[in-house]
Formats: sequence, C-alpha cells, structure tokens
Amino acid sequence: MTDTPVIPETARIGRTALLVSDLDEMIDFYRDVVGLTVQTRRATVATLGVDETPLLVLNRAEDVSPRGRAQAGLFHTAFKVPSRAALGAALERIRDRWHVDGASDHYVSEALYLTDPEGNGVEIYTDRPREEWPRAADGTVEIGTVPLDLDDVASQSDGSAGAPPGTTVGHLHLEATSLEAAREFYVDTLGLTVQTEAQSALFLAAGDYHHHLGVNTWHGRSQPAGGRGLAWFEVVVSDDETLTTVRRRLEDADITVSDWDEGIELSDPDGITIRVRAV
Repeated sequence: MTDTPVIPETARIGRTALLVSDLDEMIDFYRDVVGLTVQTRRATVATLGVDETPLLVLNRAEDVSPRGRAQAGLFHTAFKVPSRAALGAALERIRDRWHVDGASDHYVSEALYLTDPEGNGVEIYTDRPREEWPRAADGTVEIGTVPLDLDDVASQSDGSAGAPPGTTVGHLHLEATSLEAAREFYVDTLGLTVQTEAQSALFLAAGDYHHHLGVNTWHGRSQPAGGRGLAWFEVVVSDDETLTTVRRRLEDADITVSDWDEGIELSDPDGITIRVRAV
C-alpha cells in the first residue's frame, strides 16, 4: 500500500451511472421502489437522487448490447439510508411494488437486496452505530453475514414514500476477473484499506468506513467490463486542491488519467471507469 494513499481517507462514493435500454421503466423502478426523486430528465438521460444530491444517472443506450455473462462489471449499487425506520419503509415499498431477493445482517449494517428490471443488483441498507462494529486485532472492521429478521425491520417502518434526506450511495460492489489484479490496483496503487477479506471477495475502504468498495470473483467473470449496466462510478474528494493532488499521485503511479467536465477519470484493470471530482 502507498505510504500516503492516492485516494484520501476522507473520500466517499458519489454518483453511479448505468447504461440502460428502457429509460422509462428504469426511472419508475428507482423512483417508486428505491425511493429516489427524479431531478432532471431529458430524452436519453435522467438523474435521480435525494433533495439536491444526485445519486444515480441513467443513460439510455438502446444500441448497446446487454452485458455478457462472462464480463466484469456491477454486482450491486448500495444505497445507504440513515435509519432503521427508513430501511423498514424501503422494505414496505419493495414488498408492495417489487420483490426482495435477499436480506442480511452484516454486523456493521442491515441490508436488503433486489434486482432492477435490467438485471443490475441493488442493495438498500442502514449502518449500525460505529461503536458496535466488530473489529479485528489490527483495527480493521469485520463484516459477516447472518439472516436478517424482515418482520422486525418492517415493524420499524416510518411509512415514508421515498428515500429520506441523508440517503447516499454508501458503497459499490464490483465483479472482477481477478481478485489479485483488483487488490494490486485498489489497495497497492490507490491505497484503499482491506477491511474484510472473505472467500473470493475483498471489502475496501477509504479511511475507517466498513467498506466503500466490494470486489468479488464469485461468478467466474473472465472478460473486461462492457455492455449495458455500469457506465462509471464516482469518487468524491473534499476540494479542488485534493483533486489536484490525487491526479498528480495517479500520474506518479503511471495510471492513465484523462479529463472530464467535472474532474478526472481513469479505468481499473477490468476497464471499469472511475471518475473523481471535488465537492
């Protein structure tokens, strides 16, 4: 790992962007089921979020083929809600308008899992208090998986029709072709911390969060990312000076960096685009 991480400890996940076939259907899902608000809408692109904070960009790309079964890419986008009451309300929306694929207590969080109309994974979760997170002897966070009591979660619902203020993209989970290559890039080069290592999976963080990024090889992906699904995801840093420092450190590490309207972008070993911008 780098002595001074390329990605600073104060960084967080910003927006996620998806290439989609049916823009209307996908807007309906992320509005009515996940609970996001449509902030902007044009013929081929929509931005959804909470209050003034954009969280998800949907780009219609009818001429792009579906993601292949062997291709790396998105495992799920994880929307973090600020309370168990909000998680209960999300469960009610899912049960009323969609279906739950799974639900887990991860010791650090409680999570609901579902799949959007075009096969992209979605997690909606809430964190347990930090002081309750189990930690290893070296201080890293230990993430586990046990069944979640859905009836208990539902009983805590505040009945809200949408995702409340404070909802964010808490983390992103990717499917990689090589866990070793992912570790070399995200940990050894970018400087993220391995918080938990599970069977064929890494859970990585900037700073002391339980994880901003998950990476797994559970489904044996063997080809670079492509097709519909994840277009890019965003890492947000605190200010322009920090962004300049990130760029310099990336270039010093021989990572190819290019400009985009709001910051810089680069690609991971599987061709997944990462955008970095300042708040």
